[in-house]
Formats: sequence, C-alpha cells, structure tokens
Amino acid sequence: MRIVTIILFIVLCIAALLTPWFIPKEPAKEEDASVVAHLPPIPEVKTQTTMPEFSAMTDVSEKKESFFRFLLPMVEAENIRILHERAYLKDVYGRFQEGQLTADDKQKIDDWIEYYRLEEDIAIDDNLFGLLKRRMDIIPEMMVLVQAANESGWGTSRFSRMGLNLFGQWCYVKGCGLVPRGREEDGRHEVAKFDSVNDSVKSYMRNINTHGAYLDLRLLREQKRLDNEDITANDLIVGLESYSERGVEYIEELRAMIRINRPIVREVRQELNAETSSEAAPQ
Repeated sequence: MRIVTIILFIVLCIAALLTPWFIPKEPAKEEDASVVAHLPPIPEVKTQTTMPEFSAMTDVSEKKESFFRFLLPMVEAENIRILHERAYLKDVYGRFQEGQLTADDKQKIDDWIEYYRLEEDIAIDDNLFGLLKRRMDIIPEMMVLVQAANESGWGTSRFSRMGLNLFGQWCYVKGCGLVPRGREEDGRHEVAKFDSVNDSVKSYMRNINTHGAYLDLRLLREQKRLDNEDITANDLIVGLESYSERGVEYIEELRAMIRINRPIVREVRQELNAETSSEAAPQ
C-alpha cells in the first residue's frame, strides 16, 4: 500500500510539472476590451456615397449648419478609431518591452508600417514605436471641418460633388481622379476621386499624419501630449502652411473660419448628441 501511495505521488508531481507545457495559449485578440475601456466605442456612421445639394441652400447659416451636421459624425468616428489604435499600440509596445510579441502583434505592426507609410524594412525597436505614436494621433475636428469647408466651397465644388473629395487631395495615376481645369500641359496630377465621403475624410487624416510636409504639425502635437495639454485646431493649424500655395495667408483664413464657425459646430454637436441620447433611451 505504501509503495502504491509513493508511485501515485510521483505521477502527480510529474503531471504538475508537465501541465504548463500542454495548456494551449489563448491567441491575442486584435483589441482587448481592457485596453480601450476608457474610450468611447467607435460609432457606426453611415457611408455617404453622395453629397447633399449644398449649392441649393441660399441661407448661409442653414448651409453651414447642414455642412457641419453632415461631416462631423465622420470626423469624430475617425478620430475615435485612431484613439483605439493608439491604445492598442501602447499595449503592443508593452509586450515588446517584455519580449512577448505575438504573431498577431507582429502582423498588426506590419499593417501599421504600411498604413503610416514607414519604410518596409524598418526594425521593430523603440524608434519604430516612437514614429508610430507620433503619427497615430487625432486631428482636431475644427481643423478638419474648416479645411473641408474651405477646400470644397462648403461642399459645392466640382471635386466635392463629382469626386466626393472635400480636401482637394491630389493623385498621380492617370484616371485616378478629375483633371483640374487650367492644369499645365505637362502636368500629371489629378484631384482624387473617392468611393465615399468617409473615405475622403480618412484619406485626408492619413495624409496629415504621414506626409513629410506636416512633420512640424505632428511634432507640435507630440509635444502637447508630453505636456498633457489639449490638442486644439488653433495650436496645430500653423503646421498647415504647406497645404496651400497661399502659405501664411491660408493659415490666417482658416483661423478666421475657426473663430466664426466654432459656435455653429458646438450647437450642431449638442444637437447630434441629444439625438443619439434619445435614440439610445428605452422606449
């Protein structure tokens, strides 16, 4: 009996030692709920494949309010999506520091490298995570809204109506967009066409977050983060000097648009929030 007990004890000890090697690890989820618990969920926004008839609106206030009401949900949704990605980046960086990157983490890093237009062969190190953190951040909504209004003539321009392009973004492959009137004979750029206004917003924000012309804007935003300060349109707009040939004059025009239209945007946001709250309330 004593021998049987000893043998049983030895078997149990061996099983205890081997068990950790045979417990399958749960694969890393693309986004752990705990990582983004402090963030609002990414809202579902209707895909807008046509532009409203803003040119038919003769009342200026009505046109502005309608324009902001149309565009604001798309801008907010994209910024919240970026914040979710940024939170996940922080989580992945933590595992990198511990030497515990998963296969899913590495795939996500590859996706980020491509989306944020970094060199394909860049090393996975602190420098990479620093570059991603600098590029993976929000664009102040007032900056997006007034640039869209300025570049598209409040949604009435040919490029916004026919190409759903609110920001005058260029492309360089023949047939990728609309040929600007007055383009020089040797010019090859076109004004890009998008499948939806949502895509136009996302492409614009990606452009600001990746193009070398807006590095100063990203550095200023990064410093605001380090100083724990709000990221505002008035602060970052100085980084848009390269967006237009008008340079400083363009910046001052956008500043004036922000000052004049901020109360309208605030009112539109309150109305949208009230409508969302009403829809969410139990009937």
